[in-house]
Amino acid sequence: MKSSTNKENVKVAKAASKPANGNGANLGFEATLWKAADALRANMDAAEYKHVVLGLIFLKYISDAFEEKHAELVKDKKSGADPEDPDEYRAVNIFWVPPEARWSTLKHRAKDPLVGKIVDDAMLAIERDNPTLKGVLPKDYAHPRLDKQRLGQLIDLIGNIGLGDAENRSKDILGRVYEYFLSEFASAEGKKGGQFYTPRSVVKLLVEMLAPYKGRVYDPACGSGGMFVQSEKFIEEHGGKIGDISVYGQESNHTTWRLAKMNLAIRGIDSNLGKEHADSFHRDLHPDLRADYVLANPPFNDSDWRGELLKDDKRWQFGTPPSGNANFAWVQHFIYHLAPQGLAGFVLANGSMSSNQSGEGDIRRAIIEADLVDCMVALPGQLFYSTQIPVCLWFLSRSKGNGRFRKRPGETLFIDARKLGTMIDRVHRELTDDDIKKIAETYHAWRGDKGTKTKYEDVPGFCKSATLADIQHHGHILTPGRYVGAAEVEDDGEPFDDKMKRLTDELREQTKQSAKLDKLIWANLEDIGYGG
Repeated sequence: MKSSTNKENVKVAKAASKPANGNGANLGFEATLWKAADALRANMDAAEYKHVVLGLIFLKYISDAFEEKHAELVKDKKSGADPEDPDEYRAVNIFWVPPEARWSTLKHRAKDPLVGKIVDDAMLAIERDNPTLKGVLPKDYAHPRLDKQRLGQLIDLIGNIGLGDAENRSKDILGRVYEYFLSEFASAEGKKGGQFYTPRSVVKLLVEMLAPYKGRVYDPACGSGGMFVQSEKFIEEHGGKIGDISVYGQESNHTTWRLAKMNLAIRGIDSNLGKEHADSFHRDLHPDLRADYVLANPPFNDSDWRGELLKDDKRWQFGTPPSGNANFAWVQHFIYHLAPQGLAGFVLANGSMSSNQSGEGDIRRAIIEADLVDCMVALPGQLFYSTQIPVCLWFLSRSKGNGRFRKRPGETLFIDARKLGTMIDRVHRELTDDDIKKIAETYHAWRGDKGTKTKYEDVPGFCKSATLADIQHHGHILTPGRYVGAAEVEDDGEPFDDKMKRLTDELREQTKQSAKLDKLIWANLEDIGYGG
């Protein structure tokens, strides 16, 4: 075991030294680290091991940032700097790491039989000295089911890569590793993973379409915080400041809530996710919030949301959602929390666009008649690790004539993107940057974003600007395929008679070649005595 682990350590070290690609991430690094870490998992369940690995990655990140600042302060001691003063670190948004929790300490004691307790104590010490992390970090490293030799090897492995120093922070190495691990764990966990992980390309598409430049961003089913992270990236890529948006979220699963807190903390994103996990339907932590943007991927077709306890809830402005499916409870929750000029973008199962069961059709009709539906996007299949349920994107606008974009009352854009995307393995598809750009720019051109150079036009088979009358004609069904029509087939200019003659000649030649091949095969079979 020792020699194979050393080989993996060398691989990780080599991968970390490779030049960065255009996205600022090291080529092959994430996959190499995942493969090595997963090999140490043994028989642990992915849902448990996830916290073991991500907790250590988090600890390495904050320790790297701390050690770099610590070295600076040691150099400046003659000028009055104190490298052991926690305020020196907090003043520059770096977590204070007490001596017993520093990575150098853990690495020195990685072979200690009590390494599990040593890591748990380190996590407790960090929470003690950094109140924003209270109750967030995993503390089960001393558990008997975790092989302590393997834990020590994992500490050595992660210790080979810089994550939190200034150079690697600028490349967002930690962010790439974290996102990669979350996606791999989602794949390993199957359906459970889908409760918290939304594929990066889907999140990026939502954010690119909504374009949240400034204001309050809300996700009441925030999972591991991917929507917030991508929103911050969008701001930075478009020349804004990371603090231009305020983040509000909520998550009902305790362990996932902890993941979100860590995910945002390592990126310096100041967020309000509440003091603990909570169910958005039954314990709304932000009851008075009116958000400028809602971004969400709520659980699909949730039948266990206890809707019968909320029959007369004030959020159900468009009708009481069925207790057997939470889809339209989520939609109305989003609408309730939108500011007067707010925009919402979210993922739902395709059934939400056409279902008429249990009053869902009546709720959808009321939302449409209130002129809230701005855009519908049908997505390709196989985008999610955890489900084969086909999904779509809904975009709602509280006011289609607020002066921010062109006035478009009574209009809705339909985009059929089912043919887009690229297969990244046998079962998973991913939207490329070009796919995302094509969809987002179509929406921006249609709604009249300032600075958009593209002029909107209907494209048969892809997009259609429909009226309220069109939607009424289709029985208030919002499936894009009903509106965009069939794609135009290009005319190659070849006369019909000439084309038929060419195709007939090609078929005749293929038949002739097939006959020759059959004759040759039978001759060879006779030579070897087949058939007596």
